[in-house]
This record gives sequence, structure tokens and C-alpha cells, in this order.
Amino acid sequence: MADNNNPRMAPADAVKDILFWGIVAFLTLGLLYGFETRSDTNTNSTILIPHYAAMAILVLAVMAMRAFSLFRPRRDTRKESPVSAALTSGLTSLSNSKLFLAAALGFAIAFPFIMIAIVGPSGSLKWISNYGIMILIYIILGWGLNVVVGLAGLLDLGYVAFYAVGAYTYAILASHFGLSVWILVPLAGILAAFWGIILGFPVLRLRGDYLAIVTLAFGEIIHKVLINWKWFTGGNDGITALPRMTLFGIPFDGDNGVAAMLGLPTSRLLTGLVYPNIYVYYIVLLVAVLTAIVTTRLRSLPIGRAWEALREDEIACKSLGVDTTKTKLTAFAIGAMIGGFAGALFAARQGSISPESFVYQESVMVLAIVVLGGSGSLLGVVIAAILMQGGLNLLRELTFLKAVFGNDFDPSQYRFLIFGLALVIMMLWRPRGLISNRAPTAFLKERRVVSGDLVKEGHG
Repeated sequence: MADNNNPRMAPADAVKDILFWGIVAFLTLGLLYGFETRSDTNTNSTILIPHYAAMAILVLAVMAMRAFSLFRPRRDTRKESPVSAALTSGLTSLSNSKLFLAAALGFAIAFPFIMIAIVGPSGSLKWISNYGIMILIYIILGWGLNVVVGLAGLLDLGYVAFYAVGAYTYAILASHFGLSVWILVPLAGILAAFWGIILGFPVLRLRGDYLAIVTLAFGEIIHKVLINWKWFTGGNDGITALPRMTLFGIPFDGDNGVAAMLGLPTSRLLTGLVYPNIYVYYIVLLVAVLTAIVTTRLRSLPIGRAWEALREDEIACKSLGVDTTKTKLTAFAIGAMIGGFAGALFAARQGSISPESFVYQESVMVLAIVVLGGSGSLLGVVIAAILMQGGLNLLRELTFLKAVFGNDFDPSQYRFLIFGLALVIMMLWRPRGLISNRAPTAFLKERRVVSGDLVKEGHG
């Protein structure tokens, strides 16, 4: 039996517990993902196709995680493992290294041309659009939500609403008035910030679970409005056939297009898809860089310090004379504005939008990026966005797994299962995120990084 100082389950009881959770996993995940139903048109019947390998992997994964949770050292007595300590030290050094930041920015700038050189123009389209642009958009979304959650400590489960406002602002104004992307992106951010203030007023007195419920409801309200306000938003069909991108009014194709003016190859693939996507990529990259600069600067200003004071202790923040009303409203407004920027860029990349792109799962994805990366850390959000968004998209490239699980196996169908397992493992290993330390903005003589162990879990 276990003692009081180090409570630990007896080996026989631990084996029974692990087997119990294996049975639970089999009855839930195993039966859900281990069988596939198909309709046989010849016999007008339904065929049940088992996937025993997938079923065994799921059950064994759950049992392994349960065994890890039972036999791992207790958090109050264990020391940080050498691997975790090395990771913490390395990420901290990278976040403070100007050389690394310059190299990362240089790689981001050269990314489209690197992919064209490696896989050619036709193969590069997928990497530039599905990976480059979308990862940058999720980085911007993560930085926007990081202002609300990471800096101000306000849990927002309806952040996708501002993402949707930005996207529909771009789509409606572009399709009806033909405005440039350089005008529409700032307008989308301003309108999203306005809605952020509207959301901020009713929740000024709320915190914790109650704040999460209200923001979740706000996101669902916006989603239902997009579906049912058909004459304005197009309903479930959305808004399609948005105007093609131009470079300050100059199209990419044609005899007087950008490609012809610069002497570039003018095939239909290049002028119709590759060049416009490269153009959108650099616009998104520019917005991402500006967002990083602004949010970093805001953190060192009085408003940023007020956000962090609000995150640590709202009562103490009030006692120091900080206006918590303005502090919360500015956090919601700035976070919403950044989300609006990302939404407009998403619409520019897609060329069409629909309500299905702005469901609750998107809010969960962005919140997971912020939490996994480390609340308040810009570099942590970047790493988490690359791992989550890029990693989940890479599942579509794992076609060699069909040789193991059959030709009908589609790895992308398991992306949310892998997403959930990654969250569980991460919360067990590093519950405060990849970069959990705090670099103070105000210091006496020397800037010393504050360990994440000194910050209460769930509060900053």
C-alpha cells in the first residue's frame, strides 16, 4: 500500500486500473474508430469493415498514458528532468537570441522560393498556401488570443467570432465594392475591434468559468447569424467567387499584368495560382511581423503591465488604482482586431468563405496553440502553431501508412484524435506550455527570467 508522503497505488491495483481503462478505451474509442461502415449498392446492405490495427493502437495508447500517470514521480517531489530542463534552457535562449529571430525571419521570407526550387511551381502551391499561409494565419490568431488569455488572463472560448467578422467584412466589401486588400484588412480589424468592445462590456464583472460560457455563447451566436442571415451572408453557401487578387490594381495575368511587366513566366498555373498565393503569403507575413512588434511593444507599455497585473490578481490590481474596466476592454478590442486581420487574410487566401470555416473547433484550436506554446510567449505560439496546424496537415502526406492499415486508410481522419492525445501528453509533461518562463518588462539592474513554477497554473 502507499504511504502518506508519497501516495502510490499497489502494483496489483495499478494493473487492474490500467486494464480497466483499456476496456473503457476499447468500448469507446476502439469501437468508434476501429470499425467502418459502408453501403453496398449491389446488395442494398451495409458492410462493417474492422480495422484491428487502429483499434489496438488506440487501446494501447490509452493504457500507456494511464500507466505513465500512475508511475510518474509526483509533481510536488520530483525535479525537472534533464530533457525538460534542456528544452526550457534552449527555448529561453532562442526567444532571447536576435540571431535566431533574424534567421527565422529570413527563412520565412525565402520560404516560397525555397519550395519552388525543391518541388517546382505546381508542387509548391500546396506548401505555400496550405502550410505557409495557414500557419502564419494561425500564428496571428494565436498572438491575438495571447493578448486576451496570455497577458490579460481572460478566458475566451468564442475567439472564432472575431475571425469570422474579419473574413466576412473582407468578402462583402470586396465582392460589392471591389476594394483593395490593403484597405480591407485594416477595415476588418477595426470592425472586429468594435465587436470586441461590444463583447467586453457585458462581461466586465465575469471571470473564470462564467466568462468562458459567455464568450462561448457569443461565438455560437455569430455562427448562427452567419447561417441564418442569408441575404447578407449567403447562409450555408457563404460568399463565393471573390475578386482575384491584384498588386495595387495591376492583375497578375495578361499582357499588362505583373508577370509580363517583370519578365516572369506567364503560364496559367503561375499567373492564376502561384503568383497570387505568393503575394498573399507576403501580405500575411507582413501582418504577422507587425503584430509581433506591436504586441511586444504593448507589453512594455503601461497598458501591457496593467494586463499582466490583471492576470495575476484582479483584486490587487484594483487596489493599486488600475482601471480594470478599460484594461479588459482594451484587451478584448486589441485581441479582436488581430483576429479580424487574420480573418480578412483567410478570406483573401480562400477566395470564398462559408460558416463552416468558423465553428467552435477553431476557437479550441487557437486556444490550444496559446496554452501549449505557453501563455504570454510569442515564440511559444509560433512553435505550437507550426506543430499543431502544420503537423495535422502533414497527416495527409502519410500515404505510406496505407501499406500497413489498408488502401482505404485515411490518416487525416484521425487528426482530432491525435490532437487530443497531444494535449493530454503535453499537459502531463509541461502543464504550463513549451515556454513557461516570464521575462519581466520592468527590472532594476538586470532582466532575470522568472520560472513558470512561480506562476499558479491556470492564472497566467
